[in-house]
Amino acid sequence: MDLLIWTAKRLLALVLTFIGITLISFFVMHLAPGEPMSLQADFNPKMTPEMRQRLRAQYGLDKPLYVQYAKWFKGLVQLDLGRSFSPDRRKVWDKIRERLPITVLINVLSMILIIVVSVPLGVRAAVRQNSLFDQVTTVLVFLAYAAPAFWVALLLMLYFGIELGWLPVSGVHTLMGYEHMNTWQKITDWARHLVLPVFVSAIGGLAGFSRYTRSSMLEVLRQDFITTARAKGLPERTVIYRHALRNALLPLITILGLSVPGLIGGSVIFESIFAIPGIGQLMWSSVMARDYPVLMGNLVIVSVLTLLGNLLADVGYAAVDPRIRTGLQETE
Repeated sequence: MDLLIWTAKRLLALVLTFIGITLISFFVMHLAPGEPMSLQADFNPKMTPEMRQRLRAQYGLDKPLYVQYAKWFKGLVQLDLGRSFSPDRRKVWDKIRERLPITVLINVLSMILIIVVSVPLGVRAAVRQNSLFDQVTTVLVFLAYAAPAFWVALLLMLYFGIELGWLPVSGVHTLMGYEHMNTWQKITDWARHLVLPVFVSAIGGLAGFSRYTRSSMLEVLRQDFITTARAKGLPERTVIYRHALRNALLPLITILGLSVPGLIGGSVIFESIFAIPGIGQLMWSSVMARDYPVLMGNLVIVSVLTLLGNLLADVGYAAVDPRIRTGLQETE
């Protein structure tokens, strides 16, 4: 019951935080120079001030910002993100919905890759602290963490795509003949196209998460209960994976939850480089076109993922460690 009450309070706080995020972002976005009609008006010699004003009225930009925000937020409450300012005037949710699955797929695969590789790597580096393996992995991890994602992507495209010709460098599937492939061939084709984007998306998180795992494991291995477990004669594998790792993963739950929106935000880079029709590419084109409704729609998706990731991390942490929720309730 105490966990349910604590979760309800967290939900209320997240709702207020979400409203604050949308409010600040909406006003800051409209303070940036340029307007959606600039692309239509600036290069049109026949555009008169009256025509420009009619365009502003058509987009609803002639009204005060607080009125525009109130109208947008009213639509959001009704699950209506509005219509795009682009010439097709499509609904924002329709644009996001058709691009969201590929972005989610790439980020889920990236998260799986991060967990599968970084946790064993961090555990092994902690167990063999100051060994050759620890030193080599430390250097490689810091190089991977410091390398810009776009530079890594270009190098991989040049080597594996152009020099060796092993992997495609753009899109999510083959353009010619894809509809004639059987199911297994389509899966293989998708896998070959997604290898590089998934790796580029995961490389930064993989480096950081392995370092967090190593640090957390080193801290746990110094605890008294680990010494006691070893003194009882338990096998080293049992001490490491059943006692130490379970406790070391507690702080990593928070980091893992907060890393999800970071992956979504990072999709702007690799989706633009690899020409993947996902949320990141949509966000970039919306920024260039000053398409405020689409930008706010993307912001809603990222904000909700950030807040939910934070909530899930806090709930998971409180569920596995009752001292957390007890302490929080006492402070409240």
